[in-house]
Amino acid sequence: MTKAPILRSTPADWKATGVIAVLCAIAVGGAAITANINQAHLSQAAVPGDKDAPALADVPESLHESFSLPNEPVPGQYRAVSAHGLTITHADHTLTATNPDGSEAWTYERTDADLCSLSTAWGKIVASYKTGVGCGDTVAIEAATGEYDSTRSAVNSEKVVPVSSNDRVGTVSTDRIDLWRSDMVRTVEYGDVEAKQEPDKQPHEDCTISSALTRTENLALTESCPDKPGTTWLRFQDTTPDDSREPDIAADVDIATDGARLIAVGQKAAAVYRPGPHPTIESYDNKGEKLDSTSAEPSPDIDAGASPFAPATADLPHHMTWFDGSRLYLFKPSDLAVDHVVEDAIGTPIAVDEHMLVPTQEGIAVVDWSTGKALRTIPVDRGSYHGPVYLTLAGETIVETRGDQVVGLSAD
Repeated sequence: MTKAPILRSTPADWKATGVIAVLCAIAVGGAAITANINQAHLSQAAVPGDKDAPALADVPESLHESFSLPNEPVPGQYRAVSAHGLTITHADHTLTATNPDGSEAWTYERTDADLCSLSTAWGKIVASYKTGVGCGDTVAIEAATGEYDSTRSAVNSEKVVPVSSNDRVGTVSTDRIDLWRSDMVRTVEYGDVEAKQEPDKQPHEDCTISSALTRTENLALTESCPDKPGTTWLRFQDTTPDDSREPDIAADVDIATDGARLIAVGQKAAAVYRPGPHPTIESYDNKGEKLDSTSAEPSPDIDAGASPFAPATADLPHHMTWFDGSRLYLFKPSDLAVDHVVEDAIGTPIAVDEHMLVPTQEGIAVVDWSTGKALRTIPVDRGSYHGPVYLTLAGETIVETRGDQVVGLSAD
């Protein structure tokens, strides 16, 4: 019986092994060097820290400009993002957090990908970037400290609009909806999902999503489906289903009009704008029952036909609000019935000291929210700018978004 030969390592073998090891190390190192995270730079300047940011307690008698910053908003974003008293803007591939005095708190620069979604929740800034797999590369930054919190990377649609509430953020496209909780783990996946792990999880993947809004455990969406043309479906679902890959749909509402869009959402209800020769605003609860119907004026924003449609909304303690491009609607939080309409508004409002502050051509109107009537107007000089204005409250600073500029206004 012939013995098997004993294999011995020669010097040449060891040299070859070393070369292979070096090449592997270079390959791995090269991958690390070219990874997306290495194309980003986060730096802190004068961060406020974790102490509570002061809030504007009284309606100012007059205002002066404290800072003016360039801003390139993502599609579907109207108001400047704010968190922990900071104003967050985007320009030249950089997110900048600005203190109330106009000084820089921190910056996040990423040069290898374009920003495609920007939201805030849980005291964090959540930014998504478009890479080779769509708008799916996401980073969460602690606003107060300017430090990394968490990241996620997943396949997503190319064109999205942001969707968020106090405890969820995500993106909406005509194909799909994704929602994430505070640790960036996905809680909702709905629509035409790529790279499905299991079949038959999505009930309406052949439909086209036209709008979506969320609040606490309520996610509402509208979509059209090929099996019933001329109809808009309003669907309610849970934001925390047992399985994130399988939607938990609570109700389906057949709105026999093409082009209906969501304009407000509550904890257990949603309101849609129903276009046509005689437009209406209708609200439904999350069991599918109609709560209210009110005649409305034609909406310039909805008639523009963008899809998915992202309404210009602002949720206040006493009302949900929607700016339709020409006027401001105020909805009751309970049933989302239209309570008041502010005809001379030019954007979305904020709430200060039991009053609503509404941007108008003359400045900022101080409105009694219980009647919808203006009590007085705080003058604001906007120079040659005459477009829509969207208000945000960043601590004690009133922030106006005017097209591609964000302006901080402080009390005199």
